[in-house]
Amino acid sequence: MTSSIGTATSRVDGRAKVTGRAKYAGEFNVPGLAYGAVVMSTITKGRIARIDTTQALKVEGVIDILTHDNRPPMASDDKDYSDDVAPEGGSPFRPLYDDRIRFNRQPIALVLAEDWETARFAATLVQVHYEVEGFATDLHAELERARAVDKPVKPRGDASKALARAALRLSADYLIPAEYHNPMEPFAATVIWDGDGKLTIHDKTQGVQNVQRYVCGIFHLKPDDVRVTSPFVGGAFGSGLRPQYEVVLATLGALKLKRPVRVVLTREEMYGLSYRPMTLERLALGASAEGALDAVMHEAIAMTSRNEDFSRNDTAWAELLYKSSNARYVHKLAALDVVTPADMRAPGAATGVYALECAMDELAVALKLDPLELRLRCYSERDQGSGQPYSSKQLRECYRQGAEAFGWAKRNAAPRSMRDGSELVGWGMATGVWEALQMPFATRILLTANGHVEVSCAATDIGTGTYTVMAQVAADMLGAPVDSITVKLGDSSLPQAQVEGGSWTAASVAHAIANAADDLRKELLALAQTMPNSPLQGLKLDDVVLADGAIAAKGDTRRSIGLADVMRQAGVERIEKERGSDFKEDDKHAHNTHSAVLAEVKVDEELGVIRVTRVVNAVAAGRIINTKTATSQIMGGVVWGIGMALHEEALVDHAFGRVMNANIAEYHVPVNADIHEVKVIFVEEPDSVINPLGIKGVGEIGIVGVAAAVANAVYHATGTRVRDLPITLDKLARPTGSGDLELGQSRAAKQ
Repeated sequence: MTSSIGTATSRVDGRAKVTGRAKYAGEFNVPGLAYGAVVMSTITKGRIARIDTTQALKVEGVIDILTHDNRPPMASDDKDYSDDVAPEGGSPFRPLYDDRIRFNRQPIALVLAEDWETARFAATLVQVHYEVEGFATDLHAELERARAVDKPVKPRGDASKALARAALRLSADYLIPAEYHNPMEPFAATVIWDGDGKLTIHDKTQGVQNVQRYVCGIFHLKPDDVRVTSPFVGGAFGSGLRPQYEVVLATLGALKLKRPVRVVLTREEMYGLSYRPMTLERLALGASAEGALDAVMHEAIAMTSRNEDFSRNDTAWAELLYKSSNARYVHKLAALDVVTPADMRAPGAATGVYALECAMDELAVALKLDPLELRLRCYSERDQGSGQPYSSKQLRECYRQGAEAFGWAKRNAAPRSMRDGSELVGWGMATGVWEALQMPFATRILLTANGHVEVSCAATDIGTGTYTVMAQVAADMLGAPVDSITVKLGDSSLPQAQVEGGSWTAASVAHAIANAADDLRKELLALAQTMPNSPLQGLKLDDVVLADGAIAAKGDTRRSIGLADVMRQAGVERIEKERGSDFKEDDKHAHNTHSAVLAEVKVDEELGVIRVTRVVNAVAAGRIINTKTATSQIMGGVVWGIGMALHEEALVDHAFGRVMNANIAEYHVPVNADIHEVKVIFVEEPDSVINPLGIKGVGEIGIVGVAAAVANAVYHATGTRVRDLPITLDKLARPTGSGDLELGQSRAAKQ
């Protein structure tokens, strides 16, 4: 039988999406639906002195206006507002809880009306009077007050002394601005009140059971009284890991009106939600004349909110890539009057590796080494922090295959030496690295006598292809065609799942399916062996397989019985099995994915316009379940990395504490015209240690290293090093950021 795993299988949910049958959170229509529109704060910090809703309530079609003064009861304890991915400390934001204003665009009222247009219009008539307080939203102004996070990465050796003794010393600051999630689908929730106090919530989220627990905690509801669904998600990228405020507002409205309520956020309101925090990355590298790393020092200073300490690992990625006996890593947070930042694709790595890989490029230039050669000289076969070997690491092969596909050997090392007519041509490269994580998941498999299979799990498909991956794995485990399998997910009533993020879902859910399939095969074998003259008598579980609608002896298909015959003979109409992923945690190896990213840019010499004309991303990520959807994931990461390098930046007016480009006209993201040739290579990487199927995730690794490769290519093309993202025309003309290069005890150059 042909294996489905490892093939380029089209999405099983694709037809539903292109025909409009797929329903998203804001598309569930029921009789009596009311619509909510949000009133946002126009100040950044202070108190609400008074909310005047008189004029808004006079508008025909307005039902009610909820504020902190008249909303239904909400929990008072911080723990009730926590969720599965909330920061360990701090106080989570509580929508419409009190009169305090903590950030600009904070939701402070909800207008409920018979239609959305009326609700939106009435919201403009709500008048709010404030008591304004002083605030701080500028990271640069708060750098000196930043404090280190509680869990620092353990240092190795004496990095300061080693740096001072190094033959060559590089220090540089790199800045990544705040970047906002801009998924195609805005956040939305449709909450249906059934008359008996039970709620069905259709929410845009990356974790339906997480939202269920969150809502139950806030409103002191029983889990059996709250069902959350999210069958389809139009992109999330980390913004839906934590429950967002639309689900709280819609639930408040449904409880108050005792009728269904829908809240769909506008694009501007999306800029009052989650984002990648602005981060200043400070790198210091010490090296020998031959390119050995004597010292690595990496300090990150990131913004967070006053009420929660959000941080991710920006600083210790060199531990996983490069040999150095001396290293020190520090992560600091600057508390500002802003909404708490959140996970955004490859949180910590997308930013920290950008700085690390640009610094490595600067070091290679100073040493007059090929950037790829420098990385090979510093290559580490172990996690430098733990000392553990990798369960698998084919990064060398990524470098080789990526360089060969790109034509790296033809690169002229001198900046401004390669041209295409009036354009300067630059070639840059960088390394990518991410964690290969696994989480507890459970699945249920239902087999009917007619051969149909249903596989269910509460996991959410955020566009990555989870429906398809689950169908492929089930097809192989049960010996059935993919089109005979129905996948149900995105429903809190289904078997346990973690939030979908961190690149752990495919590996985790695949093994839960495999385990449930083993249980199913075991029962089928037992039933088959009770049949008269069974050809499977005496065989054990490991001696049989499910293939082509039958249970058969391995290597001898003549000894087989059709599954329909087995179930009919036993008088069984359906067999149902539920199992968890049951990973035996491996604590003797480091588990990571790796990549080599090579980029070509062309820069108009007179205008400074930058085009990324080619990218090759060679990825080692274990066994690839679906080469088609996995390629799409990597390509999406490359596009985002190009946006990070050249386009994305939240512009804040610190006099008002407000993001000024809160729309997708002025907040620039790449469009079709910005993206040219992207080649994805999956390097073969067998890994029997990480899990039985050898699966790692690919959701995050695609973006890591891309911004650095583009930035390094821009330097190679122009000879100008821009360290502050995004790289724009004005920065090429007047470079930003600081960096120093020293040889021995005397300063040799300043870039």
